[in-house]
Amino acid sequence: MSEFAWPPESPPPEEVRQSWPRTVATLPAGTHVTGRVIGRQRFGVFVQIEGHANTVGLAEVGGNMPHHMELPQLGAEVGGWVVDHADHNHHVKIRLDEWTAGPAGRQVSV
Repeated sequence: MSEFAWPPESPPPEEVRQSWPRTVATLPAGTHVTGRVIGRQRFGVFVQIEGHANTVGLAEVGGNMPHHMELPQLGAEVGGWVVDHADHNHHVKIRLDEWTAGPAGRQVSV
C-alpha cells in the first residue's frame, strides 16, 4: 500500500458524519488536540484525534502546518490547535505545533 493511500484505520464515514455536530461542539477553534497520524497525502496528514474516535483531523501543508517542518510519518504522535471545521467533508482542520517520531521517523518539534 502506498503511504499516500486513504488510511484503512480511519473511522467509517457514516459514523464520522453522524458524530459531526458533537465533534464541532466539543472541538471548537482554539482547542489544543493530540493524536496519531493515520494517513499521509502530498497536501498534508490525517490525524486520529485522541479521545474522539469518530473524528478525522487534517493538517494541510499550506496553511495549517509550520512551513519549515516535514510531514510527520505514519504513526507519529502529533499535537496542534483546531483552526477550523470543514463541514463539506467533516474534517477538523488542525495547525500542528509538534510531533514525535512514528515507526520510521525522527523526533521533530518547534
